[in-house]
Amino acid sequence: MPLITAPFVAPPDTDPPGGTPVPLPEIGYATAQYTDPTGTVWPLTDVGSGWYTLAEGVSGLGAVKYELASDPHPRGGARLRHAQPQPRSILWPLFIQGRDHMEFLARWRALATAFTRTLRVGPDGLRVPGVLEIARPDGTRRQIEVFYEDGFEGQDKQGWGRNCDAAVISLWCEDPYWTDPVPQSVHREAGSLSDFCDPYPTVSSSQVLGDTVVQVHGDTTVWPTWVVTGPASLITVTHTGTGASFALDPDADAIGHGALLAGEQVTIRTDPPSVRFENGDNWIGGLNWPTADLWGLAPGDNPVTFQLDGSGPGSSVDLVYYPRYETA
Repeated sequence: MPLITAPFVAPPDTDPPGGTPVPLPEIGYATAQYTDPTGTVWPLTDVGSGWYTLAEGVSGLGAVKYELASDPHPRGGARLRHAQPQPRSILWPLFIQGRDHMEFLARWRALATAFTRTLRVGPDGLRVPGVLEIARPDGTRRQIEVFYEDGFEGQDKQGWGRNCDAAVISLWCEDPYWTDPVPQSVHREAGSLSDFCDPYPTVSSSQVLGDTVVQVHGDTTVWPTWVVTGPASLITVTHTGTGASFALDPDADAIGHGALLAGEQVTIRTDPPSVRFENGDNWIGGLNWPTADLWGLAPGDNPVTFQLDGSGPGSSVDLVYYPRYETA
């Protein structure tokens, strides 16, 4: 899946690396950028920046690789038991140039630091990945978290290293799936209490708590975040298709808060698992362990039940997820 970049303009005394990219008729150009762990954004397909991606050589943007586990079948052959997604490696060739040696060297060093910074351990003992983003001509974007692996080296060609050079960077991805940076949200709230027959037969909005269907976009399972707003004395969320469920008791012994009051919020994350009250207090002990299952949502329609005991005006559940895809 090649990227189409801006036309190459060779600096003096250099040969165009990899040929000249050509735009695809009626499709246009894909653009790419990299955000390092400090939040600095580095354009990767802009000649004016002094560096850009070469069209030939980009790889690792296709479907996820899987490791298959199977069991022998008594009638011959085998039966697939499990498919495990494997980490992804992306090759990304960059050409870097400058008007003179010192400008080229400054850009080369800055980019090398931006990528290798992903391997540094922070004060919290964790490494922060960078984010590679590819935008298509229709405005859609897909991102993936990356760690620098290797490849920020010169090409050792005569004349290179003076005011230009190329690096073929290898980026390693813990999660091999691409994500849409635009979150999808689902809102459900307590319906107003009314007499079914007064003044005439009525039905509740499909946006109220209770049985509902959550539609998930993308190619694979997503792991949502739930924000529950009180009042509520017990929160139970069930995937009625699989039977997986979890319950959160705000008055559990490990918490002792009592029922959520009107307007109070608790946030439940499924990956990595965490439960936080609005002031930051850890409420993970309020889940119904060991049976609690912080389940994911499969692509397509998911039948879900939102049950808030003690609900009233203002009670609501907000589900947020980012669609995940096999390819860029």
